[in-house]
Amino acid sequence: MNAFREVRLVSLGSDTGGSVRQPADFCGIIGLKPSYGRISRYGLIAYASSFDQIGIFSSTVADAALVLATIAGQDEFDSTVSAKPVGAYSEAVQLPEKKYRIAYFKESIEHPALDADIKEQTLARIGQMKAAGYTVEAVEFDLLDYVVPTYYVLTTAEASSNLSRFDGVRFGHRTAKENIDLTTLYKASRSEGFGEEVKRRILLGTFVLSEGYFDAYFTKAQQVRQLLKKRTDELFAQYDAIISPTVPSTAFKIGEKSADPIEMFLADIYTVYPNLVGIPAISIPLFTHENGMPFGLQIMTKHFDEENLLQLSQQLMTLN
Repeated sequence: MNAFREVRLVSLGSDTGGSVRQPADFCGIIGLKPSYGRISRYGLIAYASSFDQIGIFSSTVADAALVLATIAGQDEFDSTVSAKPVGAYSEAVQLPEKKYRIAYFKESIEHPALDADIKEQTLARIGQMKAAGYTVEAVEFDLLDYVVPTYYVLTTAEASSNLSRFDGVRFGHRTAKENIDLTTLYKASRSEGFGEEVKRRILLGTFVLSEGYFDAYFTKAQQVRQLLKKRTDELFAQYDAIISPTVPSTAFKIGEKSADPIEMFLADIYTVYPNLVGIPAISIPLFTHENGMPFGLQIMTKHFDEENLLQLSQQLMTLN
């Protein structure tokens, strides 16, 4: 965290299911994932094309807003970028205070995976927000336990397709082995070039797309994604924003969860939801855990409503 603040003001990353917001939460900095289609993905190696988005790390909300205003907008090299006008993001963080209507998922706060101290401090902050004049209400969201399996079925399926081009011929690592046939070249290059987690996800994606399992897994996951989008639209018809913890725990030691992929996947329970439905989300550093580690709060707004997202984030950062 200190190294980030001393060396640079901002940094970019790819956020497919929380890869910007989670490390930002662990390090006590800002992590912003804009709406899907807000920033061009040209130049980014595609993992899951319908989820990937360029995200921003920064020390302040104002810095994130400035970078977003600079890099957002149309790009002739990316057909998925929206033609919607780029908002006045830097101005948004300076607007007079606005009392937002905010929802939080009851299931996210009561989830058994959520650390007790994170739960306690998040609820305390909700109490502060209510006392300050915000409307903050708990809502039912019975789809929460479906977001992680839905996310991993769909993203691994897309990854198995996107990463198939890395065969050592035109893209990716090429094995140093000589005098081998083409099939052996493919196998050796991919075996050497991909790490264990990448291989695991490619195999899972290939499985869910295979004959006999496509309808059981991939089609069902697409249906759940549509249900999530419908429920999200219903919520944003009533509320300006949704809040949740960013991650159910503070930062864990390197390699601590590598041996248990399921436990590692469950760390994404709060961050994959915005990617599934394409809405913007930000992690802001608000708390210090009893173990001394920082953690934050995730804020989400409707599609392409980054201005309110940034304004609310700035307000909550300064709320006493």
